[in-house]
Amino acid sequence: MLCPLADAHPTNFALTLFPGQEYNNARILDFQEVHKHASNAVSILQVTRSFTPPVAQIVDHWLMQTPRMSWHDVHMTISGPSVLDIVQHFTERWNELKQRKHKSDGRYDWLAYPHDKLAAPNEPVHHLRHRDEWLEKGRRFRQRFQKGPEWKPMDDDHPHLEPAGSCKVQVVRSCSDWSHGVLKEQSIQNAYIELIREAEHYIYIENQFFISNTGDNGPVQNRIAQALVERIIRAAREGKRFKVVVLIPEVPGKYYNAVADLQRILAATWRTINRGGNSIYEEVRAAGYEPKDYIRFYHLRSYDRINAPWPTFIKHMEEQSGVTFHQAQVALAKQWIGVSEIWQQDTVSIKQPVVTKEGIVVPENETETEEIPLPATVEEATATIEKFQNGAKGLRDDRQVSDSVAHHALINDTRLLDEKWLGTEEEELAAYVSEILYIHTKLMIVDDRRVICGSANINDRSQKGNGDSEIALVVEDTDMVDGCMDEQPYKVGRFATSLRRKLYREHLGLIKPEPVDIPTNFKMPAPTPNPIEFGSVEDKLVADPLSVAMENLWNGTAQRNRAIFAELFKTVPSDMVRNFEQYKSLERVKKRLSEVRGHLVEAPLEFLIDEKGIWENADWIGLNPTLQVFI
Repeated sequence: MLCPLADAHPTNFALTLFPGQEYNNARILDFQEVHKHASNAVSILQVTRSFTPPVAQIVDHWLMQTPRMSWHDVHMTISGPSVLDIVQHFTERWNELKQRKHKSDGRYDWLAYPHDKLAAPNEPVHHLRHRDEWLEKGRRFRQRFQKGPEWKPMDDDHPHLEPAGSCKVQVVRSCSDWSHGVLKEQSIQNAYIELIREAEHYIYIENQFFISNTGDNGPVQNRIAQALVERIIRAAREGKRFKVVVLIPEVPGKYYNAVADLQRILAATWRTINRGGNSIYEEVRAAGYEPKDYIRFYHLRSYDRINAPWPTFIKHMEEQSGVTFHQAQVALAKQWIGVSEIWQQDTVSIKQPVVTKEGIVVPENETETEEIPLPATVEEATATIEKFQNGAKGLRDDRQVSDSVAHHALINDTRLLDEKWLGTEEEELAAYVSEILYIHTKLMIVDDRRVICGSANINDRSQKGNGDSEIALVVEDTDMVDGCMDEQPYKVGRFATSLRRKLYREHLGLIKPEPVDIPTNFKMPAPTPNPIEFGSVEDKLVADPLSVAMENLWNGTAQRNRAIFAELFKTVPSDMVRNFEQYKSLERVKKRLSEVRGHLVEAPLEFLIDEKGIWENADWIGLNPTLQVFI
């Protein structure tokens, strides 16, 4: 997977991948007025301030760039009878909102369950209290999975969409009276706990949050952490090798309006992992075992280079063309939107944080905003873009410069050290950026045999049933293939092991960049199968998640990447910076970044561990009634 942080294409705006608010960095600034989707919440342009050295170069290098924040996610599509359970979940949610908010609004239909009672009379859905009422007045989806006597083929039926896989799929969910008009259900949490308890060797978790409890120790209610502790201690007592690998974002959530909000999320996470008295690490240590021998935590991070040098290129393009970069950017938005009767917007806002000489980003309410008029017609927009791009004539041939260098973290035939740059060394140094690769996944893979994936985070809001409405799929493949576990032969499920291996290769940089404009089977929904990649050199490296070689590769990559990012992209001011020469070595920056492989970094679990006031306060003894919003 390619994770570009840069999306500036001064001489060819048609290459833009992330239009308008798609170019977003939620760590810096959340989406603004999302109905104005052509607006940019943050500027993609590299700007140089008129500060005097050395402040100017320090500020420009570390603060003036606003890379987009790439997201990592995992989704599934299915075809088969379980689709009807998903439709049931959607129907109940839709009708509950219809009942509460739009009961008399004819624009929104009632929906009926699509299940066929004659074909499958024992389905529990037929005993639900609203079933007959909704069937009489509701709009019913056509389905092809239960074919009773009344089912008839239609001309638009597609035979190739008939289920053809080998997986058993169970739909689980979190819902209650307020969201679905049903009794509380927390089958997602139940599934997580059961899968963890039944794990034999290995658990792999990716999740946007990791907030749980090891017992009755405060306001957090879900017990996924308790299940992990119990399974780890059981393995330790039996003298068996057992591993849990957890990937979560460096900063969970989004842009926070107050420091206290972010602290609550981080505190809840740390209290789950390694502090507060009853965390996973503390419970395992209390049982007499070293937790890092069994469970470790990791993040994802990426780097890139933004090709928008202001002094030597963009500034002169603007002067020669009479069009600013942002005017061309807004004209591109008009090209995308075209003529719309629904979408109306006269101007486009582009915001960027104000940076002070002290190197501090000013809060959102003091951001600079530039309002750019939207061209009246698509023809005017096209002319504006062409005029700006023609401003590069006589300056340089920008085709020699890569608009992104993120692919060098993956397998490719070129080297970062050979990437050309036609501006000054100071501009190129300032163009390098690093950012969190935000983990939005909600996934657990157990023993390369079972998978649970869906919308539910590991926190109370998703897991306790009467919080957010969530849905997930539990998948177990009946197609078992030869694999390895702890360097011993072991049968694994084709679906689970291929998914886990693909993720490992992605995080370790053992895949080739996948061009965004070329369709592949990996981008197609079910029932198009993903290609089988077993047997390659890279696949063999990650086939056994418990082998010593795999563990050394995984941890070695995470530690090396973390060290490089900490060295090159440290905050300012920092005691790690002893002289100005450390900022000026472009050669050193490129050499060190060329050593980054993949996006895996080790989680710094000792960060702020002595600041007990963050994670030991009134919030965690039940004195904050608003805490449920965050956990």
